[in-house]
Amino acid sequence: MTAPGPRTALTRLTGVRHPLVQTGMGWVAGPRLVSAVANAGALGILASATMTPERLRAAVREVRSRTDEPFGVNLRADAGDARERVRIIIEEGVRVASFALAPSKDLMAELKDGGVVVIPSVGARRHAEKVAAWGADAVLVQGGEGGGHTGEVATTVLLPQVVDAVDIPVIAAGGFHDGRGLVAALAYGAAGVAMGTRFLLTAESTVPDAVKARYLAATVKDIAVTTRVDGLPHRMLRTDLVAALERAGPLRSLPRAVRHAAAFRRVSGTTWPGLVRDGLAMKRGKDLTWSQVLLAANAPMMLKSALVDGDADTGLMASGQVAGLLDDVPTCAELVARVVREAEETVRGLRLGWGDEGQTAAGGH
Repeated sequence: MTAPGPRTALTRLTGVRHPLVQTGMGWVAGPRLVSAVANAGALGILASATMTPERLRAAVREVRSRTDEPFGVNLRADAGDARERVRIIIEEGVRVASFALAPSKDLMAELKDGGVVVIPSVGARRHAEKVAAWGADAVLVQGGEGGGHTGEVATTVLLPQVVDAVDIPVIAAGGFHDGRGLVAALAYGAAGVAMGTRFLLTAESTVPDAVKARYLAATVKDIAVTTRVDGLPHRMLRTDLVAALERAGPLRSLPRAVRHAAAFRRVSGTTWPGLVRDGLAMKRGKDLTWSQVLLAANAPMMLKSALVDGDADTGLMASGQVAGLLDDVPTCAELVARVVREAEETVRGLRLGWGDEGQTAAGGH
């Protein structure tokens, strides 16, 4: 078992041993990865948006069969069947519910009434303030370095803004992969860090080895942000496909989006009326055009092509900038133990002094 790490508001709130979170990455965060993360002492989060409700219940039970440790489920707040998924989470005794988008106030209340810890993800201070006022137990704040849908503000700027603005635990995401980052986040006032790309590149991740190799080969400059996939800023590996999408105009992209919408409907179990309702909710919630709403169907299916089917040439690979720093594929247990050890070594190595003592402290001259 990993040596004890720092106890924080996050570990006390969720019952995990270490203040580390594996984010709910679509097509990646399935039962095998989540249970391995949980057994390593961190908080694993199942990604439910790419599952039917029936598959979600089965996945929760599969995780439960593999671990006795706490874990969570990530939800799409704007999904037409979000309430059904909330009911499954409560009935199955899941410890944590996280949201890719800010949940509605009533969904949060229902979860909290059911004894579930609610942790929305946000990308702006005002969003953190809103969900905190609604009763969120904690908030995950992702800076622009993070993979997938992301914002423009760097974690080092956004994190202290949010920490100063709310009185609930803050989990830092975007740019984290080691113990030094954990110590830095704790110094900013965070209660822990969340990592996506780092956990994607672990032995228990089901992403095909050839696709993992593409991530490992990437440099920091090989990771780009584009709006041509679904109309929103999306950070991913720069590939020939991404370049082609950048060159293609909206009219050329729409037929592909319609095909992908039909495919995603089958995968997620959503009906056509449900898909339309979700589109309307997305249009209102994000102030999108109908073209952007249609393009939103591109992301999940093009990600599936790479992350599940292993076709890196016709699929997309969402990625945080940290992919350019990673060079190995450890087990989840090895990764968590390493981060905790590095954090302890970092704190011990600081040996900070003040005034005249500072001349002999680490970094002194």
